[in-house]
Amino acid sequence: MSTTQEAIESLRKGHFILIYDNESRESETDLVIASQFVTSESIKRMRKDGGGLIFLMISNPIAQKLQLPFLSDLFSDVGAQYPVLKALVPNDIPYDTKSSFSLYINHRKTFTGITDNDRCLTMKKFSELTTAIKNKDGTEAIKEFGEEFRSPGHIPICVASEKLLNERKGHTELVVSLLEMAGLTPVGSGCEIMGEHGKALPKEDARKYAEKNNLVFLEGNDIIKAWKKWSK
Repeated sequence: MSTTQEAIESLRKGHFILIYDNESRESETDLVIASQFVTSESIKRMRKDGGGLIFLMISNPIAQKLQLPFLSDLFSDVGAQYPVLKALVPNDIPYDTKSSFSLYINHRKTFTGITDNDRCLTMKKFSELTTAIKNKDGTEAIKEFGEEFRSPGHIPICVASEKLLNERKGHTELVVSLLEMAGLTPVGSGCEIMGEHGKALPKEDARKYAEKNNLVFLEGNDIIKAWKKWSK
């Protein structure tokens, strides 16, 4: 069984996997789980063993149905009214040409939104919502989204590019591609793994963490090769 297939099987079982993008990009490893299986313990593990930003990664069709904007586009669109947002447009990202960040949300039944229980609720309910609105039109989908969630919140949403790995090769696209190959809801929860000296955890240390915890570790190129073969 290939490493990618092992990762797919792990995701289907509700387990974490580790994904390292590549040396020419962020050179970071993310701790990832399918959002439909996320629990409070999952959030705790990302918070303690990851230490980076805990966020959602979603497919582009979901974002289009909910009309979720990229924050960079939103900043540009309202720049005339709020010059500070125009000044903050992220046009100099060192590892990519565009940010995948969209809105930050909390589920309406959360309290502050930041506790493990609250973040679990937001992530799991968002995954459930995407399944519930699959066959509904955009107007109804947006209505249900607004009834369940508020913004700003404590969970950032990252949106995969429309052509996935043919267009962008970030963790968002890598995760969504894996979830699609696994036949799971294309909504993932992840967190960057930080090191002890002010930088991201080195790749080999991330690999050792995976081995110690019996988790699958794979690199972006592994996913790209499998996805190109699968999507033909």
